[in-house]
Amino acid sequence: MSTRFRLATQLPDIHPNLWLGLMLLMLHFSVVFGNDAYWTRPFLLAHYGLFLLWQPLVGGDKKLDPRIAALIFAAAMLLVFWSWWVLALWVAVLIGLVGSNATSVESRPQRLVYLLALAYLLALLLAWVMPHVFSTNQLHSAVAVVVRYGLIPLPLAIMLIRPGARQVQQISVVDLFYGLMLFLMVLVLVLGSFAVVAVTQTDYLIALAEMLIAMAMLLVVLSWLWNPRAGFGGLSQLLSRYLLSVGLPFEQWIQHLARQAEYQHDPEAFIRAAVASLDDLPWLAGGSWATARSSSNFGTQTAHVLNFTYHGLELRWYTQRPISPALQIHASLLSQLLGYFYQAKLREQKLQHNAYTQAIYETGARLTHDVKNLLQSMKTLVAAAQNSDPEQAEALQALMQRQLPQMTQRLQGTLDKLKAPQQSADSMIEASLWWERVLQHYARDSIEFSMQPAAQGSSLPQDLFDSVLDNLLGNALRKRQEDKSVGISVRLECTERVTLSVCDTGAAASETVAAHLFDAPVGSAHGLGIGLYQAGKQAAQLGYKLRLASNRDGAVCFALSNQPQ
Repeated sequence: MSTRFRLATQLPDIHPNLWLGLMLLMLHFSVVFGNDAYWTRPFLLAHYGLFLLWQPLVGGDKKLDPRIAALIFAAAMLLVFWSWWVLALWVAVLIGLVGSNATSVESRPQRLVYLLALAYLLALLLAWVMPHVFSTNQLHSAVAVVVRYGLIPLPLAIMLIRPGARQVQQISVVDLFYGLMLFLMVLVLVLGSFAVVAVTQTDYLIALAEMLIAMAMLLVVLSWLWNPRAGFGGLSQLLSRYLLSVGLPFEQWIQHLARQAEYQHDPEAFIRAAVASLDDLPWLAGGSWATARSSSNFGTQTAHVLNFTYHGLELRWYTQRPISPALQIHASLLSQLLGYFYQAKLREQKLQHNAYTQAIYETGARLTHDVKNLLQSMKTLVAAAQNSDPEQAEALQALMQRQLPQMTQRLQGTLDKLKAPQQSADSMIEASLWWERVLQHYARDSIEFSMQPAAQGSSLPQDLFDSVLDNLLGNALRKRQEDKSVGISVRLECTERVTLSVCDTGAAASETVAAHLFDAPVGSAHGLGIGLYQAGKQAAQLGYKLRLASNRDGAVCFALSNQPQ
């Protein structure tokens, strides 16, 4: 608990704005009314004490360090035995503190408090302190009256504005950057005016006006240079680039990291190569990294260490001396990049394994349908052999001689594909020869076949057309088993494109099944429901497209075709 909040607990009617208003009143009475009077130093001590209550330098629950106590005491003695230069410096410090507090509040009443305090301090500095610094004691009587009595309502108004409960927690938040900028601007104004008066022997008001105009022009130029939009990024981008690149050529390391990510596929090898490039950093004495699989280190270990953990990658950086907050942010950014790249490598490795597993699954699923179709063909041959008469022996033998070599060839192809689960080129066959084999294979199934005369040299991928035709005819024949009136027709066209059409007069497929027929497995009462899904993927790999050309009751047609050359 800080001193302010401890006193606020004991005296609930006192709020932080009251300390600020009383502080400014004590400063006013000691400087404006007191000057060299006997009450000047007591009022300055009261002003300094109220300043410590308004902006506590240490917490009330902490033991005061002797060095901090000595610093506070030295500042008090310097302020008590003051000169106008010391007073000008102190007012500039107060302007920086009040201005930095004003940038961190969002409440309009509290912002008004800080604006009133800034107005008072600037008026006191410009109209009273600086003329005494320049030894210009010929102050106009009207100006003196305004300073003596016209500025008093500002601290009184500050004391009357009470902050809310949430605003109290934000009142003492100091933005060091803005406070330092305001302090330096006030110093430039004071010293610049003093230099103009000393060199040109001009009047103080004219020198002050010249400095204000010069500072206004300088601020306009700086605001334009901060974000010019005229061909370069401006001072804001240069400052951000400097903060991000402190102690390291950031772009070069990113390029090295990208190259390692391109060439190194193993996550641990990538981290080892990426961390090795950090050994040359001047602020880095050593480091170590560890993952679930391995670990490594480089350099020397020191007492100053930074620990980071991102995406399963533990990083530890050792430095020769404590590093600045900007460099800590920089080290955190580098560690996050390494963690993100490491996670990406892990995902890439997992995707490779999943792709291999997927290839095994897809190959096995497709070959399962090939084996199932072969089994159906074997059942057909067995049924023909069992139901044949002795006088049909020659016809049966001819059928066996035609079908068994084809079945043997297809079974051998299936076994070859099982050896390696990867995409392989499909063997080509003349369209007329393939059509002749189809007619022989389905000669006993009462299917209507028609073929447009094949163009000279027309060919097609044998495995693809065999698989698609077996799946489509298998589904159509199952419809016929349920409804004997279902008619089946097959047509092959070989013009600019090769098109195989299989139609039946059965019931249409439902909208849900038709929508996902070639995109995903569908429910099936007769198999795995992935026959047409696998056939569609196989067709896409070879430059063909399998589609549902018609889906109406009595007219269900599938078409397999390629794109014309």
